[in-house]
Amino acid sequence: MPKKESDKKVPVDQLRWRLDPATLAFETTEDLKPLKEIIGQKRGVEAFRFGMGMNKPGYNVFVTGMAGTGRMSTVRKLLEEISKKKAKVPDDYCYVNNFKNTEAPILLRLKPGMGRKFKKDVRDFVETLKKDIPEFFESQDYINRKKEIMEEYEKKGKNFFKELDKKVRGEGFALVDIQVGQIKRPEVVPLVDGNPTHIDQVEAMVEKGRFPKEEFEGLKKKQEKLRKDIEQISLELRVLQKEVQGDIEKMDRLMFNKIATELAVPIKDRYKSKQINDYFDAMLEDMTDNIEIFTSQTQQAIPGLSFVLPEGDSFQPYQVNLIVDNGDQKGPPVIIESYPTYRNLFGSIERVVDRSGVWKTDFSKIKAGSFIKANGGYLVLNFLDAVMEPGVWQALKRSLKTEKMEIQTYDPFYLFTTTGLKPEPIEMDVKVAIISDAHIYHLLFAYDEDVKKIFKVRADFDTSMEKNADSIHQFAEFVKLKKDEDGLKPLDRTAVAALIEHAVRLSGRQEKISTSFPAITDLIREADYWARQENKAVIQEHHVDKAIEAKVYRSNMIEEHIQEMIDRGTLMIDVDGEVVGQVNGLAVYDLGDYTFGKPSRITASTSMGRSGIINIEREADLSGSTHNKGVLILSGYLRKKYAQDKPLTMSASIAFEQSYSGVDGDSASSTEIYALLSSLSGVPLKQYIAVTGSVNQKGDVQAIGGINQKIEGFYDCCRKTGLTGHQGVMMPEANVKDLMLRKDVVKAVKDGKFHIYKVKSIDEGIEILTGKKAGEKQSDGTFPKGTINYLVNEKLKELAEGLKKFGEEEEKEEKK
Repeated sequence: MPKKESDKKVPVDQLRWRLDPATLAFETTEDLKPLKEIIGQKRGVEAFRFGMGMNKPGYNVFVTGMAGTGRMSTVRKLLEEISKKKAKVPDDYCYVNNFKNTEAPILLRLKPGMGRKFKKDVRDFVETLKKDIPEFFESQDYINRKKEIMEEYEKKGKNFFKELDKKVRGEGFALVDIQVGQIKRPEVVPLVDGNPTHIDQVEAMVEKGRFPKEEFEGLKKKQEKLRKDIEQISLELRVLQKEVQGDIEKMDRLMFNKIATELAVPIKDRYKSKQINDYFDAMLEDMTDNIEIFTSQTQQAIPGLSFVLPEGDSFQPYQVNLIVDNGDQKGPPVIIESYPTYRNLFGSIERVVDRSGVWKTDFSKIKAGSFIKANGGYLVLNFLDAVMEPGVWQALKRSLKTEKMEIQTYDPFYLFTTTGLKPEPIEMDVKVAIISDAHIYHLLFAYDEDVKKIFKVRADFDTSMEKNADSIHQFAEFVKLKKDEDGLKPLDRTAVAALIEHAVRLSGRQEKISTSFPAITDLIREADYWARQENKAVIQEHHVDKAIEAKVYRSNMIEEHIQEMIDRGTLMIDVDGEVVGQVNGLAVYDLGDYTFGKPSRITASTSMGRSGIINIEREADLSGSTHNKGVLILSGYLRKKYAQDKPLTMSASIAFEQSYSGVDGDSASSTEIYALLSSLSGVPLKQYIAVTGSVNQKGDVQAIGGINQKIEGFYDCCRKTGLTGHQGVMMPEANVKDLMLRKDVVKAVKDGKFHIYKVKSIDEGIEILTGKKAGEKQSDGTFPKGTINYLVNEKLKELAEGLKKFGEEEEKEEKK
């Protein structure tokens, strides 16, 4: 056994970074102050503050980072801080009726808090008119004025009929009223013997010879002439009646305008805005034209119906639709829209069905969304939530580019709508923060040309932060903050140390601390649960460990099932003995919420031939592109090391045994080389040492991911069958700083029951796996006799010569 093997063992103190609780300057979190600043995201925070502070078009912020890095909570906290520093509160927005064009409602912009006052003032103004105008029309003064006009009309009418009656009697006729249905009309009839007699009766008397025929014909002519005179007088009376009605309406208008104008003066003086003055003038003009709405009218019931459908509010056009009220704001609004549908984000124009079944709408049905409510402030959206809603992403980009927003109802079936409103657009001054991940950001940046114009700032959130005394203290203050927010039990220094160690493990590097604060917060809450189960006043280290173990147990059913298959021999894994051409590789299984490692048997078979290295996984379409690359690099390593003086003529196949779901990654490329070297040299490999690590063409072993899970996975397999004291894992030396192994694995290594080896090269690794020296190439190009490289080189020579001899014999046979 090479002397170097013991030197390749990783020291116990490097297997897991430990935080000595005694170094923490507190007993429990009660001795700490809650965290106030944001930790671990210096780059992202600076970029975000820059974007929010740039008052130029397009400087909105695209926040990127892994889910669970606290993007939303950090953005919320930053915006609340920025909003508090800015005292300017944005204006209120109201829509009012456009009396000249009802399809184009007018936008009024008022100082914060004045919107609700203006709405109340207008409502009170209308209510006062509704009360005062009918009272005026019912006043004695108004009635007397109207009575004078009517009396004058009646006097003229009586004079007309008096003159007519005198003329009719002079012609021997009488003026009588005849009932026709429900209407009475004047009629002239001849006087016979001093009595009014209908012309039909006179005609009957003529036929009986009781009235002279010549006189009857004269009566008919006179009657026709008198009828024409009556019609003329009736026409003149109707004209007179219209004049009187016009005089009354004119009087009503003048009196109404005088009263309404006087009532409007205080409101106009209060706001002193040309736009509001113009609105009031137009409103009073419309009220004057529709003055009849102020007169109380009793609705007559429709026969056969016990009720009457409402006609609607006649005074609705004179109300104010306050769509944004910033009266209670202390600074710019901060709105986080967690449900960004088109309606919630950009508002809508609601519609109602009238009595005839037609969809109708008006300015009062305009509703603002969070985009408009955030005007003058800040809006936060999750990109995936927004892009999944129809029309939202395009409308958002359009509004940010034009800096205007026109409220419309998004309706994919717009061909069937009857809404004709086109409200006045709103000038927008809003900062938008979109939250997503880096992959989506790069896709958008590449394929959506608008993104680089309207999201000029990227705030990238990291998954980890530097581990130093300051960050550890800040982390402890963060624990205190969450403890206070959620009303949890205090944590002692051992519990805080355990949390920090877990955060280091989550980061995947000993010199870093994870910024996955939502996951840390969950762990604090779960540790509090276990402390309450034990009725402990303080959360301790074992409560944190229990929370971690319980979380793993809730998710590791698949891992246990795989382990059961290994234990019962269904999955063939040897953790003891030595075998030629066979080695235990280590694979990582990612279930989304849980990641674990397990060994996988890798075998290599070599023979004479020209096929080179056959990747069985690739041939079966079960190999990913990264794994294919690793196998090709493996071929390059063999050519560089052994094929400088001869052709590499062999056929070798490599397989992941009992793997049926696909393989990817290059972390097993070194493992595959060891299996090949063993097969070529005929030297068996130790099955009780599992291997992981990628390799380059020079034979250097490179770092891989998931190192902790891989080591723990093989340890669990060995522990199940019983630790023999010589089992272990061989890993790349570059991964030593990534080690944060479970406490039980560290203890087993400390007790000498399990071993962790670090290697830099294939030669170092093959020595540990075989117990033989690898052998360095000498100046003459050969390797020391008896070494692994010597045996491999000799085997390759033998295969090359054998293939050449076989080819020559075939050629001789052909010539014969």
